[in-house]
Amino acid sequence: PILGPEHQGSQYINQKGYFSMVLQALVDHKGRFTNISVGWPGKVHDARVFKNSGLFRRLQQGVYFPDRKITVGDVEMPTVILGDPAYPLMPWLMKPYTGALDTEKELFNYRLSKCRMVVECAFGRLKGRWRSLLTRSDLSPKNIPIVI
Repeated sequence: PILGPEHQGSQYINQKGYFSMVLQALVDHKGRFTNISVGWPGKVHDARVFKNSGLFRRLQQGVYFPDRKITVGDVEMPTVILGDPAYPLMPWLMKPYTGALDTEKELFNYRLSKCRMVVECAFGRLKGRWRSLLTRSDLSPKNIPIVI
């Protein structure tokens, strides 16, 4: 939550009804933040923030994970990121299935959700360490990205 800005305040009201600023983060499999983007008004959809980020551009160009592959059993696989249903399906981004699902797709979604728990835990640790993130920031919108 942030203090409502003087100009274009309605753009900062998120879908939960309070003023905010979007923080997009990429977390690795060990819960370490490897990329962040902050500064978009709270009303902006996550997919739009992502598509306009430097991370998205580097992933599209193939320079964020250049030629990094992992072997699972005897299958070589590319490195991918995990996203929620709001994100676009890309060769380097896995997201859950939506709509009517069969048992196989439900199982996939369940396993994907378990993997994404690393992200939830990373944000939990972040908020635990920096307790000020749990309360409203009274900084100006131009200073919040610098502090974050």
